[in-house]
Amino acid sequence: MTRILIFGDSITYGAWDREGGWVQRLRKFLDEKNLTEPDVYYLIYNLGVSGNTSEDLLERFEFETKQRLKEHERTIIVFAIGLNDSQFVHSKSSHRVPIDRFKDNIQKLIKLARKISSKIIFVGLTPVDEDKTTPIPWDDDKSYKNRYIEKYNEVIKKACKENRIYFIEIFEKLKSFDYQELLEDGLHPNSNGHEKIFEIVKDFLIENGLV
Repeated sequence: MTRILIFGDSITYGAWDREGGWVQRLRKFLDEKNLTEPDVYYLIYNLGVSGNTSEDLLERFEFETKQRLKEHERTIIVFAIGLNDSQFVHSKSSHRVPIDRFKDNIQKLIKLARKISSKIIFVGLTPVDEDKTTPIPWDDDKSYKNRYIEKYNEVIKKACKENRIYFIEIFEKLKSFDYQELLEDGLHPNSNGHEKIFEIVKDFLIENGLV
């Protein structure tokens, strides 16, 4: 049995997708394998929490992981975090989580995950439609911009390279499409956007022999 724990924010949770998001789509795909291939069995846990940053995730990671592990079972840890860290708060003239602290948080998450598994994956960040996210309509003190997201995405990518763990590029792949059409509110993917992310993640997992 393989347990796949996927930690993240509202996009991981599946906001704005009538099918439940890219994680739920991945679960459906692996559930089909469970039913048709008797030698494999995958359990997926969606541990996405709306609004979470890397700091929020650090606070809950060990507790939530402990509840879902069993000895002698293969475990894969997936992180999809960082978009909310890059959020710019105008009243403070700073990012929600400054980039230097974000770097430290990513390293801490990797260190904690390595106590559990050698199979650690980071899913890269997603682009936004800045016409709708500067500022975001539900809070005009906060903005998301692609140039900030790219910097945080590079932090994750570099940490993965240095620690020799998996990184799934999402930002550039979605930008190669008409990505604004893949967003519901300028920030969260719509159903088509979640489908694209699912396909990218699924193909990566297969190509690297992880599922």
